[in-house]
Amino acid sequence: MNDSFQRFSSVAKINRFLHITGQRDNGYHELQTVFQFLDFGDTLEFKVNNSGTINLLTPIAGVSNSSNLIVKAAKLLQNKANCSFGVEIKLQKQLPMGGGLGGGSSNAATTLLALNKLWKLNFTTDQLAELGISLGADVPVFVRGFTAFAEGIGEHLTPIDVDMPWFLVTIPNCSISTAEIFGAEELPRNTAKIDINNVDMDSCHNDCEKLVIKRYPEVAKLMSWLLEYAPSRLTGTGACIFSSFNDKESAVQVQSKLPNGVKSFVAKGLNHSPILAELKL
Repeated sequence: MNDSFQRFSSVAKINRFLHITGQRDNGYHELQTVFQFLDFGDTLEFKVNNSGTINLLTPIAGVSNSSNLIVKAAKLLQNKANCSFGVEIKLQKQLPMGGGLGGGSSNAATTLLALNKLWKLNFTTDQLAELGISLGADVPVFVRGFTAFAEGIGEHLTPIDVDMPWFLVTIPNCSISTAEIFGAEELPRNTAKIDINNVDMDSCHNDCEKLVIKRYPEVAKLMSWLLEYAPSRLTGTGACIFSSFNDKESAVQVQSKLPNGVKSFVAKGLNHSPILAELKL
């Protein structure tokens, strides 16, 4: 057994668009979206132990370890495999909560993938993705690790290659509840479905954007500013906004002009998550 911590990436995602095409009787929303990864995110470190205990050594303020998706993912995998090993986990957090970048889901997926390898469980990617659904609708896309056209409630994933611009991702000073936005009466729920072979990013949109802008003045103000410089769109239910550029220099230049106090980062779009290479998948 390796006595040192082993490090794995837990990258962000953006929704290049988000169309809500209907709602099921159980309340879940039917959607179409393209998930794309960014070369920016959190880092997780794991050290296997023989005690069977799962210890997150770097708690997140305001989130109990028992409700953290990292711990939930580790326990779910441990129980599913009837595994006697435990693990010590360290998290280096860079992704904001409530930002629409999938930080929690990405953390859960990295945990499933890394512990499957470190505990030598030999679950398939399909099995891990199926486990991931119970942790969150976005977990499977991070488990599979490829840019995907998603349908259903986000669980039907088809690999798709899309352009890989540079993005300036800005983080308004607010956290948005996905449940609040999806529960809003005025949210559009009847966008016409598109065909995967005819995806035109420029003509797509985010059905949550107008509602979020209406309810969150911080988002509205920042979106208005960004649109003066580049095509900009909300990711997921927000609050983060991504602006697209052809090169890194242009993104950095606009970043340098941001209003005081606005947090941001510049990242490249990816069609494959770096964790695939780290795990040699």
